Amino acid sequence: MTTPTVISVVDDDPSVRAATNNLLRSRGYTVHTFASAEEFLGSPHLNETSCVIADVQMPVMSGLDLLAHMRARGYATPFVFVTAFPDDRVRARALSAGASYFLAKPFGGLNLIKSVDIALEEHRGGTGA
Repeated sequence: MTTPTVISVVDDDPSVRAATNNLLRSRGYTVHTFASAEEFLGSPHLNETSCVIADVQMPVMSGLDLLAHMRARGYATPFVFVTAFPDDRVRARALSAGASYFLAKPFGGLNLIKSVDIALEEHRGGTGA
């Protein structure tokens, strides 16, 4: 029996969470959604998450802060960032911090699926598994 691929979506916009959830579930992923980075970090799904899709700008803890926090705790989970406010400096910071992809909202569903699929494949290949 194979372990399901779990995608955690962290975004303070409920419509983005719902649309992303529906898209990913239609592709066979197990999806958990969270309204904040703090909610995600406190969830029982943290350790089973295969990939995180996170908004860059969120109240209290940003997506970049979430990535830094997870890396500091030893999580190598791939990150795909989405943002309504694309900025080259923020994009560069995200990618240098270890993000796999950085997509501007509105993003196409196929672009998101491709980003997640590639991030997961690269992560699996990089683990020696």
